[in-house]
Amino acid sequence: MKQSLNLRLGQQLTMTPQLQQAIKLLQMSTLDLQQEIQQALESNIMLEITDDEGGPREGILASEKKLENTDTFTSEGSQTNIPDELPVDSSWDDIYENSAAPVSGNTDTVEFESQRTNSSTLLDHLLWQLELTPFSERDHAIAMAVIDSVNEDGYLSSSPTDIYEGLQNQFVDLDFDEVNAVLHRVQQFDPAGVAAIDLSDCLRLQLLQLPESTAYRREALLVVTRYLKLLATHEQAKLLKKLDVSERELTDIVSLIRTLDPKPGAQIQESDSEYVIPDVYVTKHNDQWVVNLNPDIAPKLRINPFYSTLIKRADNSKDNVCMKDHLQEAKWFIKNLHNRNDTLLRVARSIVEKQTAFLDHGSIAMKPMVLRDIAEELKLHESTISRVTTHKFMHTPNGIIEFKYFFSSHVSTKDGGECSSTAIRSFIKELIDNENQGRPLSDSKIADFLQAKGINVARRTIAKYREAMLISSSSQRKRIL
Repeated sequence: MKQSLNLRLGQQLTMTPQLQQAIKLLQMSTLDLQQEIQQALESNIMLEITDDEGGPREGILASEKKLENTDTFTSEGSQTNIPDELPVDSSWDDIYENSAAPVSGNTDTVEFESQRTNSSTLLDHLLWQLELTPFSERDHAIAMAVIDSVNEDGYLSSSPTDIYEGLQNQFVDLDFDEVNAVLHRVQQFDPAGVAAIDLSDCLRLQLLQLPESTAYRREALLVVTRYLKLLATHEQAKLLKKLDVSERELTDIVSLIRTLDPKPGAQIQESDSEYVIPDVYVTKHNDQWVVNLNPDIAPKLRINPFYSTLIKRADNSKDNVCMKDHLQEAKWFIKNLHNRNDTLLRVARSIVEKQTAFLDHGSIAMKPMVLRDIAEELKLHESTISRVTTHKFMHTPNGIIEFKYFFSSHVSTKDGGECSSTAIRSFIKELIDNENQGRPLSDSKIADFLQAKGINVARRTIAKYREAMLISSSSQRKRIL
């Protein structure tokens, strides 16, 4: 085989470190971006934060001058004037001023523990009551096993039989009645209905803790223990016959049952609030919607002037090469951060221009839009638009909304137009919210209403949208009682 040398021209995309960093910053959420910036500030000596109020923060040079003058200029009471010994009958405050005096005029002591405390859980609440209840050592261990099996809603995740079988290895002569007796004592703990086996048991425990003089307490107990399925399916005629009461009395019985909590553990279980930081703000000025970046999502960065002046062009020493690398990385990082904010702002403005009806009238006026529409307008790739709109939020008069919410499929209308699936879901929710609870609208009836508005939607599509919004069927929404 003869060897030959050929010259070919071609183009290929190379994932340089700069490009990889740009893509990484583009798809980051606000919280991830702040962590990335903090990590860059800690690892790169060339990066520093620019303070908007007083200009750039004091550099290394200023701090060094301050350190040099520390020994020459000392105030009275500084460490250079510390005497060798203090008088026996004196205190430290008699000789020196309190250095921890508050700078501001507010003399109130800040309670840092009150600002950030551990969230109370249902388990902690039950264990606290367990320690206050007189139990023998044996019953205490059984109660611990019962409490450990209580989930966040307040129900037993394991049956009493399973708890009994799990304790047999610990207590040889354990009887099931002992476990059952301790379970009944735990079920008297707060909140009412805790450690219940199922919903019927939970409602029963809450009713038992009500005073015996409570009106219709006995009838309500009968309903939750025997006829809970009839109540769930709203079979009024059968309930009237079983309870032998009038319609008005049945209404009062059901009203008493509705005052009970089906998830008693939820009122004790606390969770840390997760706050969403918007990336852009949308406001209206002179009848025009204006989009601005959130100035708090990322600090303004710059190159440290002191370290950058130390770099020598012709010096190839290890320290000089390291500073050069840090300088180049800092320039890349600042440029990629600027490009991210610019792309984010362009995409947000393009979305607002296409969805002005949503900003004026709500989700019922949402227009259909896909990623390709924004990509073609801004001359960007769809993958770039997807990265920009992921985990990015927009502060609007209608609330803080994720960018992805504005993109939805469309359904054709009779006049040849298009209607957004988001708008259709809003139509469905509005119809269901205003329906007669005694005669709720079926999926076919909702489809007929939309057909009258010129929106061609099948019944199965209505059912799909309804289930996506966690709305039950018409038979389950029926409220006769």
